[in-house]
Amino acid sequence: MTRKQKKNLLRIIGAALLLLAAFLAERFALESAHMVWRLCLYLPAYFTIGYDVLWRALRNILRGQVFDENFLMAVATVGALTIGFLPGARAELAEAVFVMIFYQTGELFQSIAVGKSRRSIAALMDIRPVLARVERDGQELELPPEEVVVGETVLIRPGERVPLDGRVLDGCSELNTLALTGEAMPRAVCVGDPVISGCTNMSGALRMRVEKPFSESTVSRILQLMESMSERKARSERFITRFARYYTPFVVISALLLAFLPPLFSGNFAGNIATWLARALTFLVISCPCALVISVPLAFFGGIGGASRMGVLIKGSQDLEALAAMEIAVFDKTGTLTEGSFTVTETVTEEIAPSQLLALAAAAEAHSNHPIAKAICAAAGKHPAPQSVTEVAGKGVRAVVNGEEIAVGNAALMRDVGAEIAFQSHAGNAVFVARSGTYLGNIVISDTIKPSAGEAIESLRSCGVKRTVMLTGDRTETALAVASAVGVDEVRAELLPADKVREVEVLLASPRKGTLAFIGDGINDAPVLARADVGVAMGALGADVAIEAADVVLMDDDPRKLPRAIRHARRTLRIVRQNIVLALGIKGAVLICSALGLLGGLQMPLAIFADVGVAVIAILNAMTALKCK
Repeated sequence: MTRKQKKNLLRIIGAALLLLAAFLAERFALESAHMVWRLCLYLPAYFTIGYDVLWRALRNILRGQVFDENFLMAVATVGALTIGFLPGARAELAEAVFVMIFYQTGELFQSIAVGKSRRSIAALMDIRPVLARVERDGQELELPPEEVVVGETVLIRPGERVPLDGRVLDGCSELNTLALTGEAMPRAVCVGDPVISGCTNMSGALRMRVEKPFSESTVSRILQLMESMSERKARSERFITRFARYYTPFVVISALLLAFLPPLFSGNFAGNIATWLARALTFLVISCPCALVISVPLAFFGGIGGASRMGVLIKGSQDLEALAAMEIAVFDKTGTLTEGSFTVTETVTEEIAPSQLLALAAAAEAHSNHPIAKAICAAAGKHPAPQSVTEVAGKGVRAVVNGEEIAVGNAALMRDVGAEIAFQSHAGNAVFVARSGTYLGNIVISDTIKPSAGEAIESLRSCGVKRTVMLTGDRTETALAVASAVGVDEVRAELLPADKVREVEVLLASPRKGTLAFIGDGINDAPVLARADVGVAMGALGADVAIEAADVVLMDDDPRKLPRAIRHARRTLRIVRQNIVLALGIKGAVLICSALGLLGGLQMPLAIFADVGVAVIAILNAMTALKCK
């Protein structure tokens, strides 16, 4: 508990003791005393617990903000304190103080619940680095991350947080990425590996070259997203805000009509006014909308916090609501369903051994930085050194290896060197190899499919996603092979970025009840992410532009997190609907019974339950959204 919460708890306890003392004194000593003396018994307890509500109500009235819960509570409780002065009216002194105590108890529960939600999210998102150890001019300086320049070298000791995004220059270690990805398994890094800010260095010391300024770093982007989260309200939240704006004046007017119209038409105004005033005051207590106004935003807030625990960053409650209604899932291929890194998956040759074919190709590609060249060199391991290398733009490379000319590239290069492609594999991307004009075979390069991709697609179907589509700029044969492996329903291949947007618009125009989500990671995916109902970006390795355009970010690039996030979003919306039905149902029933005088002596206790009791139940229910199963 915070100091303020402890102070309020002591105030509630103190007021309750004063109320008990006043009740006992009235019952055993002053029950037949004048109303003024009995009122004086309860005023200390009332002002102890309600002075701030009265002050807020008065201040808001002076500012022109009349109709709010403070006004309702002030009118209802002051009316209950003074109604005993009317002829024939039953004094409700203890009830007035009791209502205020329960109201303040509900406010305390709300404060604790919101504080718990904020602390939960803050603990998960407490990733802002305080200092960076920079090697500058031969010295080690401790500077704020904002002052570190791209290209400088930063030292990260064991136990320290990575301050900026960069790449390891020296050292090997393991990084704790729990706050970013929700995964407890440490990630090993060595020289050349990328490192993102917000992780904690667990073991060895690292020297890192900074590749992004702090304003563009992973941790900065996450903090910006969390700060803007409250601006993106769901339809349910916007409905509650509008509802409260019109509901409160309607309630006040209804209470006035309830107080004065029945006595006017009864023929005995003076004899009945006290009864109907008491019912109107009870009506005001019941009608306070705090259960809705507090619990619905709190449920969304808790739902977003619970999602962050599993490594899914949802930018706002409207995005959570759209995610829960997902019906069509549209995937990019590279980096989303696949790893985005090339590997050799097949070697096709007849005249020489596959290892020899790989060695010759690796020798020719040894000086290239192209991802396909790196994949061939990695698969070959040791290879001879080339005597000369010539790059042929758009076709491949020609090199002299062991005194013989080796050509490695596409079919056009084979034609140039006079090599006829006699046999080949049609899977993946084929790299052809020829020696001295004679075709030797081809090497198949494929993007590795993520082990979790197939499971993710199957889980989406079990979540009720009716249609899965893959959009890619890759060749049709490669796209079909990946779609078949992971279980995607439909494929659109060889697309440019503008083509992807057009395909998504066609899907958006198709008959459907739910939302369409696009899941991607590249810069060219940003327009599609923005166009879809829900844009889902891969956050760990995804491009900055894609993450900015997206509504949901999977922080560890694991597509299995998407169905988990959908289930969590639906659970959060169930909690929201439960709170709306609970609050409106109980309040409506008690309001009608109160107006008709069916509650008898239980009017004020049931009014307290319909207001504060329902609010407390709704708040406790909303807090369960923080938990992620």
